[in-house]
Amino acid sequence: MIEVRPGGRRRIDRVLAPDYTKGIEQRPLGEVRALRDEAAQEETDLSYLRRLLHARIDIVRAEQGRRSEGGSASVVDQLAKILAVNALGPATGHGRYQTLEPSRAEAHRRHVEALVADVDLSDVTSLSDGKLDQALRTFVAEEASVSQRRREVQAVVDRLNAEIASRYQQGRASVDELLAAARGEPAEPPETGDRD
Repeated sequence: MIEVRPGGRRRIDRVLAPDYTKGIEQRPLGEVRALRDEAAQEETDLSYLRRLLHARIDIVRAEQGRRSEGGSASVVDQLAKILAVNALGPATGHGRYQTLEPSRAEAHRRHVEALVADVDLSDVTSLSDGKLDQALRTFVAEEASVSQRRREVQAVVDRLNAEIASRYQQGRASVDELLAAARGEPAEPPETGDRD
């Protein structure tokens, strides 16, 4: 299960801390963007972890289905088809287009592999029905935990995006300022009030 540790040093601990977005209305725009970018990276990592779990769930369910239907085709031989069903099926949850790459892909793979240490999914046909059931329960429970944390992180990203959008709508930020910051140049603050 994905636990959030109060005062922890991991990114998820920071992003889901109750005070992460506290006072963002008074913070400089650059700080708000940095908070948003950090939260968005955590969302990307959780989405990646969730996809890894979905793949394992699909493999286990396919093997259980093969056994219950008396099929003879190996799950490994059908792996591309099994994984494509989830990839091409209707979206579930609060997925959104992500431009970031996972920052901890290898750590996530190790985490998922360690969930069911004695279950080798590269040869699911050799596993007992009991081990398959155990693996499925473990992966489904972990996916539910990851999905919950992902929704919580998405709420933080949404809150930060709303603050950024609000500043543009109210004229407290400008596209020129954004472009200047991207070029590393100081920007003129947006004009407020009437000119003489």
